[in-house]
Amino acid sequence: QVQLVESGGGLVQAGDSLRLSCAASGRTLGTYVVGWFRQAPGKEREFVATITWRGGTTYNTNSVKGRFTISRDNAKNTVYLQMNSLKPEDTAVYYCAAGANDRLSGMYYWGKGTLVTVSS
Repeated sequence: QVQLVESGGGLVQAGDSLRLSCAASGRTLGTYVVGWFRQAPGKEREFVATITWRGGTTYNTNSVKGRFTISRDNAKNTVYLQMNSLKPEDTAVYYCAAGANDRLSGMYYWGKGTLVTVSS
């Protein structure tokens, strides 16, 4: 079992930056694909970004490409999401997940989420 705990969320203004962290415990992230997903009020959970154990990344091009950067520190068993130039539409609960691929259905383990609120 892998336990995931997100941190770093908060209330910021449009244009600000935040860095989210996802700390894993229980066992190492190993070769899992680790991703960030988000869910805005009244909307379905959506893919944000994923990173493989080798550092390969994928992004939701339409909404975050060029503004968000996912990174991974295998020694610390932690994954990060650097979010720059935040927009009000980025407001959501951000979830960390680990699994087999970059699809929501491919994730085995989920954190409880951290709330990001971006004011205009």
